[in-house]
Amino acid sequence: MKQRTLGTAGPAVSAVGFGAMVLSPGIYGTVDDTDSIRTLHAVIERGVTLIDTARLYGDGHNEALIGR
Repeated sequence: MKQRTLGTAGPAVSAVGFGAMVLSPGIYGTVDDTDSIRTLHAVIERGVTLIDTARLYGDGHNEALIGR
């Protein structure tokens, strides 16, 4: 996976990121935590290190999943 540096001296992250909004129930309907964690493992195994999330997505649920 290609890497990019954030800013002039920031960390190197994968050139492709993963948008984590889909991991929590809401706009996209219901989701299963087991499937969400399986998805996270799959993107990490492929070299993705940039995971876009926000507390707004599931009121912190995404961060808890990513932490697991």
